[in-house]
Amino acid sequence: MQAPDALADLLLLEQKVREAGAVAMAYFGQSPKTWDKGPGMPVTEADLAVDALLHQQLIAARPGYGWLSEETHDDGSRRAHSTLFVVDPIDGTSAFIKRKPEFTICAASVHLRRPIAAAVFNPVTQEMFTAAQGHGTRRNGEAISVSRRNQIAGCRMLGSPAIFSHPAWSEPWPAMEISNRASIAYRMALIAQGLFDGLVALSPKKDWDIAAAELLVAEAGGVVSTHDGQTFLYNGEAPEQASLVCAGAALHPLLLQRTKSVRLP
Repeated sequence: MQAPDALADLLLLEQKVREAGAVAMAYFGQSPKTWDKGPGMPVTEADLAVDALLHQQLIAARPGYGWLSEETHDDGSRRAHSTLFVVDPIDGTSAFIKRKPEFTICAASVHLRRPIAAAVFNPVTQEMFTAAQGHGTRRNGEAISVSRRNQIAGCRMLGSPAIFSHPAWSEPWPAMEISNRASIAYRMALIAQGLFDGLVALSPKKDWDIAAAELLVAEAGGVVSTHDGQTFLYNGEAPEQASLVCAGAALHPLLLQRTKSVRLP
């Protein structure tokens, strides 16, 4: 398959993700039907409505692409495609249910296992983050970039406070300003914007959680990897990544110095 046009895909993703945001907002604050797919895995009728719209509209526009989404059964057929859409209809469903403005709609075009175009949209705050390979990252049309922070002490960190206070660390973490957001993609978008300096998550992340947001960070000058420095490759047999460390180029290696020796289950 010929390499796709990243800018054309970006325009498509931005348009359809914005339309999907309108669908999500029709349910937001309206007590949508909710159930659990598994322990700690809520889903709502809004997730399914957004998924249906994106699947229909994106595949109609790019019939040769594969499809991977949190809310669509994965039959493995995506692996026969060199290019596919990777979608999280609502990342941060728990926040959506609680009426908190911390959820996003995420979509990426992935070619040869790496993202080339991405849109991450928070429909409550009306923040649209977009990126295309080689063309930088934008928030509502304005170019953004990661912070230039080059030390951990005092940095603005996104993550669970319990991670950094855990007694298993060989060396205690220095004092930091620690915050969190329900949507992992939203956290990464805020790193891309430079509002926060770093992010550490030591639990597995699905491809749809991070594929779009990784491109936002990379095109904004940041670095995204596993906790031991491995690059993400998407559309594998199991669409899951072991962990996540995300920061500006100066801070990222300093975070890896602390996390790379961690042995995860």
